[in-house]
Amino acid sequence: MDSTRSTVAELVWEQWGDHRPGLWFEGRMLSRHEMAAGAAARAALLADLLPPGAEPHLGVLLDNTPEYPLWLSAAALAGAAVAGINPTRRGPELARDILHTECRVLVTERARLRLLDGLDLPDVRLLVTETEPYSELVAAYEGAEPDVSKATPADRLLLYFTSGSTGAPKAAICSQGRLAAAGRSLVGHFGLSADDVHYICMPMFHGNAVIADWAPALVSGAPVALGRRFSASRFLADVRAYGVTYFTYVGRAVQYVLATEERPDDRDNPLRLGFGTEAGTADATAFERRFGVRLVEGYGSSEGGAAIQRTPGTPPGAIGSAAPGDDLAVVDPGTRKECPPAVFGGDGRLLNGDTAIGELVNRGTNPFEGYWRNPAADAARIRDGWYWTGDLFYRDRDGFLYFAGRTDDRLRVDSENLAAAVIENILARYEAAAAVAVYAVPDPVAGDQVMAALALKEERVFDPAAFAAFLAAQPDLGTKMAPRFVRVVRRMPVTATNKIHRVGLRREGFRCADPVWWRPPGESAYRSFTERDVAELLTEYREQGREELLAR
Repeated sequence: MDSTRSTVAELVWEQWGDHRPGLWFEGRMLSRHEMAAGAAARAALLADLLPPGAEPHLGVLLDNTPEYPLWLSAAALAGAAVAGINPTRRGPELARDILHTECRVLVTERARLRLLDGLDLPDVRLLVTETEPYSELVAAYEGAEPDVSKATPADRLLLYFTSGSTGAPKAAICSQGRLAAAGRSLVGHFGLSADDVHYICMPMFHGNAVIADWAPALVSGAPVALGRRFSASRFLADVRAYGVTYFTYVGRAVQYVLATEERPDDRDNPLRLGFGTEAGTADATAFERRFGVRLVEGYGSSEGGAAIQRTPGTPPGAIGSAAPGDDLAVVDPGTRKECPPAVFGGDGRLLNGDTAIGELVNRGTNPFEGYWRNPAADAARIRDGWYWTGDLFYRDRDGFLYFAGRTDDRLRVDSENLAAAVIENILARYEAAAAVAVYAVPDPVAGDQVMAALALKEERVFDPAAFAAFLAAQPDLGTKMAPRFVRVVRRMPVTATNKIHRVGLRREGFRCADPVWWRPPGESAYRSFTERDVAELLTEYREQGREELLAR
């Protein structure tokens, strides 16, 4: 195997004629050759489906089934791009994702068809997998062989959505060259080889699964085991069944696995490494103690503009230091000056968060390739020649970087980036609301939770059951958008210019004088947030080493 291949198409072509296992899925195995052959058939089909002159883009709205990597590979061979469509989006927002990326073909499955009901998707050809018409269509192109002549390193391959403060769709571009380079980098950094087995249980519409798991498997020649959806209860069984040695994670996945019932044989597994983000120091330690597996926390902005690597000597709680070639700095966005180093107390708490926490920027060269048809977002990301990540960090005196959350107008909930403005527009429909503000409060483990402040109309009172019913009835309210906390205010606080005083709301969080209602984890109904709830939640923040984030 030649790991210097510069395009993903070449990596797909390398599978041709290789009859070793390539992919396992729910008891089924496809060889590497079968994966290459399936990709070649779909690439030929795609070439015939795309109208002349149309952008070579297809949307994929699927669970993690073999069709997902097959269509990624097909797009690479065809010189096309895949827009990963997020199934937690709803209604007009979902339609906008598909139309904004100019997808002329949308690959989906029966289980997702209900999401498309009533959507106006002109000129979009729908392919529904695991149906007879689809099987017959693909079968007509059997016998096609991989052709890498149409692919170049600069070709777009991924269009994956992030969210900004305005709520406008932003599809980050990732080229074949960048994806292949990312795969090579991880293979070298972690010593991955064809003897490993990669477990992809994170959703493939997310950059983590494709960039950090699928791409290095292609580079090293390792087989992949697919989990249709992430399942904490099935995690260890899949690992053992497929001989998994490497997996990636985002958000609270690690915490969900830790919440499963402990067994005496938990350490009897083939895993050697997990790589991801936002597990939290306490949970990473608990995972290694229980399963005997080291978790490596990393950071890479979705758009590829900055990366942090964990190196020997990285202190507890830190992500790591700048990757080679990056000139990373923690900057005050107002003054554009570097923030002072973090000062820690004897117990490890951050003492100067007000001044040490700033936005992470890359002042050096970076591989950011822009957003699809969104020059305003490009300009906001690249300012003064610097790449602004939109993420908050602080830095110690030795240069190690610590993640502190998202910038003001963005929320990151269970690994998904959300825009406050989008959620506000939905909550504003609540008939009893006179004004709405949505903002982030830190999650006890990682990322954020959604909090909303509601100012009610005259003579109205907050009805938690009616509010929950309202949320359930909104077709475009994504599954992670519903507020965890609801603060009921007499009057919405405003600044001197009559803008909502979000900084004050965020600073007070759920520890405020106004009544607060909340949905405890795992519950759908809202109930009063009591002093006992506050005390128990603060204990959880303290145990996870994130209490200081509540004060910013």
